[in-house]
Amino acid sequence: MVDTKQEIERKYEATAEEAGPAGRPDLPGLPELTGAGPVATVVSRGVATLDATYYDTPGRRLLADGITLRRRTGGDDEGWHLKLPVGPDTREELRAPLGDEVPAEMATLLRSRVRHEPLRPLAHLHTERDRKDLVDADGTVLAEVSVDRVTARRLAPGESEPARWTEVEVELAEGRGHDQRLLDAVEVRLRDGGLHRADTPSKLAKALAETERAAGAVESGGGGPAKPGKPAKTARQVAQAASEPRRPLGADDVVLDYIRRQIDALVRLDPAVRGDVPDAVHRMRVATRRLRSAFRSYRKVLDRSVTDPIGDELKWLAGELGVERDREVLTERLQGRLAELPEELRRGPVRERLHHWSHGRRDGARATVLGALDSERYLTLLDTLDALVADPPLRRDATKPAAPVVAKAVLRDYERLAGRMATALETPPGPDRDIAIHQARKAAKRVRYAAETARPALGKSAKRFARRMRAVQDVLGDHQDSVVAREALRQLATQAHVAGESDFTFGLLYGREEERAAARERELPDLWAETSRKKHRADLES
Repeated sequence: MVDTKQEIERKYEATAEEAGPAGRPDLPGLPELTGAGPVATVVSRGVATLDATYYDTPGRRLLADGITLRRRTGGDDEGWHLKLPVGPDTREELRAPLGDEVPAEMATLLRSRVRHEPLRPLAHLHTERDRKDLVDADGTVLAEVSVDRVTARRLAPGESEPARWTEVEVELAEGRGHDQRLLDAVEVRLRDGGLHRADTPSKLAKALAETERAAGAVESGGGGPAKPGKPAKTARQVAQAASEPRRPLGADDVVLDYIRRQIDALVRLDPAVRGDVPDAVHRMRVATRRLRSAFRSYRKVLDRSVTDPIGDELKWLAGELGVERDREVLTERLQGRLAELPEELRRGPVRERLHHWSHGRRDGARATVLGALDSERYLTLLDTLDALVADPPLRRDATKPAAPVVAKAVLRDYERLAGRMATALETPPGPDRDIAIHQARKAAKRVRYAAETARPALGKSAKRFARRMRAVQDVLGDHQDSVVAREALRQLATQAHVAGESDFTFGLLYGREEERAAARERELPDLWAETSRKKHRADLES
C-alpha cells in the first residue's frame, strides 16, 4: 500500500565564512525563530537517528530528473520513500512499508525513467536529526525545522571515504498548502544567522557531489578532481572563449529544443497518468501530438525517413491515450448540458444512466492506457526518441538561420489549412461537412503547434499567429465535439428506450447539440476571413 503526500520544504547550509575550517560539519547555532511570521513558539521534538540507502540506475536517471528513491529506517515514517518533483520547493512524496525490495507500485511509476536499467544502491546516508516544531498562538503546528548532521558514503560505483555536513530543512506541516509568507519569514531569520539556500536539491545530490569531490582530490593529489592531461584554462583563455562569436540561432536549435521539451513532458507525465491524476492523460496526449506535428512541419530540418516511423508510433500511443481522454471530454460535456436543463425537462433516471454509461466506458479505457504504458512498444518508443535527439537526422536547412526556415514551415502548414477551410466552407451542411470541418480542425492544430515551435526565432509574431490559430481550432473543435456528443446521445436514447425509460431528455439534448453545431458553422466564415487576412501572414514573415 502506497501513501501519498505533498512535501513543501527548503534546505539551507552555512555560508563559507560561517562554516569554519575545511572539513568542519557544524553550522552556527540555529537562530531564534519565535516571531518569524505567525510563529509563537518553537517546540523541541528531540533527536532521531535515520539510516537511508538511496537507489538509482547505473546512469543515474532518477537523479537527473530530480527524483529520489530510498529505503529508510528510523524516525516516524520509516519505509520506502519515492519523491517526484512538482514545482519550486515542492515534491510529491510516496511512502510504502519497509521491505527488502523496491515496492512494485513505485517501480511501476519509475518505468518511463528506468526502462530496462536495474535499480541499485547508490549511496548510504546516516543522519542525526534534531527536530523542532514551529507553532502558532493557537497551538497549531505550522512547520518542522530540522538540523540534520549527515554522514554519507557512495556505494556505486565502488565505496568512498565518507562526506560529512550539516544542513537545515524547513518543511511545512501537512494541510498548510504552500505558505510562501511563512517560508519567507523563516528564511529571513536563517539568512541573518549565516545560512543560505543549499546549492544541491537533495541530500543524495549533495552526498554524491561531496564524495566525488573528495575522491577527485585524492586521485589528483589534492586541489580538486582535475583530469590528467587537461590542465585548467587560464583567465585569459576563458575570457577569449567567452568573446568568440557564437553560431547564430539555427533552425535545428529551435526545432530540437521544442522536441526535447515534448519528450520530457511524455516521461514526466507517465507517473501522473498511472496515478490517475486529473488532466494527465490529456497533457500526455498533447505532447505526442506536438511531437508528430513537429516532425511533419519541420521536414526540411529533420529527415522524414527517420521521423515518419517514430511518428507512426506516437500516433499509436496517442490513440491508446485517446480512448480515455475522449471519454473524459464527452462525459464532462454531457454532464454540463444535462445540468443546464430545468428539472422538469429531465425525464427518467437520466443522471444514473449517464453515470453508468461513462463508468462502463472508463474501465475499458483505463485498462487500455495502462496496457500501453506497460508495453515494450512504449518503452522502445521512449528509447527511440532519446536516440533521435542524441543523434538527430539533420537536413540541409537545419543549420540555416532559424527565422526564415521556421516562418516558411508555419506558412506552408497554413496554406494546407487554407485549402481544408475552403473545402469545409463550400461543403453543404451534413455528414460530409462534419468530416471536412474535422479535417480542418486537425490542420489548424498543426499550424498552431508549428507557430509555437517557432516562437524562440520569431517572437511575438509567432505567438500572435498561434493565438489566432487557437481561436479557429476552438470553434472547429467545439463543432467536432458536438458531432461526437450527438452519437453518444443517440446511443443513450436507444438504451433508455430498450429499458422502458423515457428517451425524451436525450432527444432534447441531441437537438440542442445540433443547434450548437449549426451556430459554430455560422461563425466560421467571419472568423476565417479575419484570421486569414494577408497582414497576419506578413507579420509572421517580417
